[in-house]
Amino acid sequence: MERQPAAPLRIASSQGRWVLFATILASGMSFLDSTVVNVALPTLQTDFDADLNAVAWVVDAYVLTLTAFILLGGSFGDLHGRRRALRLGLGVFTVGSMLCGLAPTLTVLDVARGLQGLGGALLVPSSLAILTASFDPSERGRAVGLWASLSGVGAAIGPLAGGLLVDAVSWRGIFFLNLPVAAVVLLVALPKIPESDGGATDRRLDLPGASLAVVWLAGLIQGSSLGWTAPAVVAGFAVGVVGFAIFLIVERRVSHPMVSLGIFGNRTFSGVNVATLAIYFALAGAALYLVLDLQQVRGFSALAAGASLLPLTGLLLVGSPYAGRLADRIGPRLPMTVGPIVAGVGLLIAAATANVPSYLVSILPAVIVFAVGLALTVAPLTTAVLSALGPRQAGLASGVNSAISRFGGLVAVAVLPALSLAGFGHALEQRLDDAPLSPSDRAEVLDDRADQGALSPPDGMAPADRAIVRMAVRRSFAEGFRLVMAVCAAFLFAGGAISFVVLSKRESASNDPGGP
Repeated sequence: MERQPAAPLRIASSQGRWVLFATILASGMSFLDSTVVNVALPTLQTDFDADLNAVAWVVDAYVLTLTAFILLGGSFGDLHGRRRALRLGLGVFTVGSMLCGLAPTLTVLDVARGLQGLGGALLVPSSLAILTASFDPSERGRAVGLWASLSGVGAAIGPLAGGLLVDAVSWRGIFFLNLPVAAVVLLVALPKIPESDGGATDRRLDLPGASLAVVWLAGLIQGSSLGWTAPAVVAGFAVGVVGFAIFLIVERRVSHPMVSLGIFGNRTFSGVNVATLAIYFALAGAALYLVLDLQQVRGFSALAAGASLLPLTGLLLVGSPYAGRLADRIGPRLPMTVGPIVAGVGLLIAAATANVPSYLVSILPAVIVFAVGLALTVAPLTTAVLSALGPRQAGLASGVNSAISRFGGLVAVAVLPALSLAGFGHALEQRLDDAPLSPSDRAEVLDDRADQGALSPPDGMAPADRAIVRMAVRRSFAEGFRLVMAVCAAFLFAGGAISFVVLSKRESASNDPGGP
């Protein structure tokens, strides 16, 4: 079996294009399924007669297994071959997608989504590792930029594609969509790409470490979905914290850890991953609240909300390859410093115009500036992470970085709703104090404050009072929205500052794939 390409590939070569085609399609399916289900949750709730917390596990089961096992997926490719890992991931992901589409119960759907997550945990790191091992160092940044922009389109168009399929076919159609894509990659593209691995034959996979990661991530997800004060959640999260502590102890002591903690002694690798945590925290929080603002406050349908964020997709698609090429020439330090700062400015624009009703004046300019900043950031960040450990550990580097980026998103979803609720609730109380409402009506509205932007006036309220409550809800949601955007902007600024500090000029000027 061919273990490495005879010579580093060029993007313009026939084999180079096949490598890009296969890795972009494979990882794009994983990114698509991380967002495509969101717009289908109300339909699932009706079809399975379940509450919102129950159907939320259709999303959480995927995120949980993807995040917990993505490190193991990267190590598997380093040990046994990245093309083999990609093939296995495609098979597992395809079977999971088929089971999702056929699921007769919500429990079966949750299990099948977990299987999809396992497949995705192999697809993402093996795709990036194949790019790193296959392409000439002078074109590696551009290749990663193309991968980041084109495969990331899957996540960006997820809400739009999901809305179209749910309305036109069924929620089951969003899972069957994966089958022809996987068939093309498996049968046409995959045989044309070279095999590669890290050459480490004396290591084994750390299944106990991955299992412990599931425990503490499950505690975090339960906290974000049920509320941090629920007794069962407090107990579950405590178990998760203990599980994380045990995970660190196990990873230090086992002979073949899922992730060798020694890699974090690499200053560049550790610093860029800290920046990743901050940047993806902000990205997840901003994406969530921009959609909530469009749907719950501005009255957009799910399909219209997804379409309204298409400028983000387009700018990422166009800009990421150029940012990758720029990182090839001057190193990742400058784009990783400037990019998050520009993206943070975009979120401050959204905060400043929260009460402006016009989409063209408020959301669109914010999304454009935010997207320009992300386009500058994503490809150089990925290049910096992979270069820090070198091509022999590219799968591990990709897995760690992907896990950290998803962990940042989980933390954002867990923390930001409580933050926005504090701002929303305080503003709502003040506005209702000045409103001509009866004490009973005021109390009834405040009892539902946890609904935030989705809060509806109580039944039986006079039409004039209902209009007052709706206006108070819209303006109060803007206060919570401003708070979230400001916090996310601060995290982006922190990500830019960290990048400036940890990426030295010597590292920025080097195209050495092994790093300093």
